[in-house]
Amino acid sequence: MKKYDVVIVGAGLSGVGAAYHLQSKCPNKTFTILEGRDAMGGTWDLFKYPGIRSDSDMYTLGFPFYPWKNPKAIADGSAILSYIKETASEFGIDKKIQYNQKVVDAEWSSEDKMWTLEVEGQPQIQCNFLFMCSGYYNYENGYMPSFPNKEAFKGRVIHPQKWDTTLDYTDKNVVIIGSGATAVTLVPEMSKKARKVTMLQRSPTYIMNMPSEDKVANFFKKILPAKMAHGLSRWKNILFGLTFYNASRKWPDTIRRFLKKQIKKSIGDKYKDADFDPKYNPWDQRLCLIPDNDLLDALRDGKVDIVTDTIEQFTPEGIQLHSGDTLNADLIVTATGLKMQLFGGMKIRKDGEIMDLSQQHAYRGVMLSDIPNFGIAVGYSNASWTLKCDLNCHFITRILNHMDDKNMRACVPRFDAEKMESEELLDLTSSYVQRAKNVLPKQGTKAPWKVHQNYLKDLATLKYGSVKGEYLEYS
Repeated sequence: MKKYDVVIVGAGLSGVGAAYHLQSKCPNKTFTILEGRDAMGGTWDLFKYPGIRSDSDMYTLGFPFYPWKNPKAIADGSAILSYIKETASEFGIDKKIQYNQKVVDAEWSSEDKMWTLEVEGQPQIQCNFLFMCSGYYNYENGYMPSFPNKEAFKGRVIHPQKWDTTLDYTDKNVVIIGSGATAVTLVPEMSKKARKVTMLQRSPTYIMNMPSEDKVANFFKKILPAKMAHGLSRWKNILFGLTFYNASRKWPDTIRRFLKKQIKKSIGDKYKDADFDPKYNPWDQRLCLIPDNDLLDALRDGKVDIVTDTIEQFTPEGIQLHSGDTLNADLIVTATGLKMQLFGGMKIRKDGEIMDLSQQHAYRGVMLSDIPNFGIAVGYSNASWTLKCDLNCHFITRILNHMDDKNMRACVPRFDAEKMESEELLDLTSSYVQRAKNVLPKQGTKAPWKVHQNYLKDLATLKYGSVKGEYLEYS
């Protein structure tokens, strides 16, 4: 049986980042990356739908240790995948990845201070520390609601997560169901070839235009060394994002008016409040970025329609709405979201007992209560994913080094229910978050169990704060 000091599960952005931190800060640790699929890249290798791109800038979504060279800050999926592969190659991380190694069960032995991993169709693997970098959604299937009379539709219905790259939608009438990041990406891209694209939304989403190229960042690249330019651009965008988020929470009506004003300015008399005025406040759900105004330009030019209504049933020709209107379609795309799933559905056991993750609490958003030597790479809900993952890597490597210094073999957070109450982990009202309430761990009402969606606070505690405390138990 192969044994490692650390096993990283997942070879996407966060897994490659974790490997970099581990080999640079804990050079004496043996480690491997187990990837369930046959390629690295995670999300950016899995999704193939038209126009797939980042929904945040690459100076914050990219790695802090390897500069983003592409002039586009809002980058397409293929460019992001190339960047992940280039980074892995540059630092020799690609040689640490084992493909087609799907971990289905992990059991901690308190006696041996070891994890034993069951890998589908492969021999068991053991490690002292397990670092999960496998994302938060089901890779096999996206979320598909039950649509009345769906089987009556004569055309094709496809979910973006299962995109068929041979699909030809040239001169077709396309209806895209949804209003989130995937929908606002698909709509303008598919409108380039389709006869007509209709975005059918149950309710509107806040939309904000952002230039795909960051002029300030590209100026920095011309006059400064690459790492310095990348660092400055990263901090500029971190601070802008934090400022805008905090302003949205403090003055929601002002930000709402600002966003609506920008849309009105772009599309003129095609603006309808029902299509662009959500019933919730900005950042109650994740805000959608559109690069270079692509969605609104397509709407203004008549290539795209936005319809705010609900589905009564599918018909042979398309969709009948509750308003009585019908939408004719040759192709229906169900951009209805992700199905949240922790750790790829892997079972976690401790001394033979299956752990109910929904009853555990997140310690600084990095570890889970009562589960020893177990780290998670989870990003922000209000900023770039990699920002938080990178800080989690700092904290995990500092814990590993602290255990070595003190000749310890295990570290486990202990939540004290007598000292504080529990809360839902995420405060977003998004449907995919609400559907996952019975799956996600909890958070506490006070530090260090309160999960901040704030990079500056996390920077202070995870990169520079103590790895000791009353809630962390070493043995």
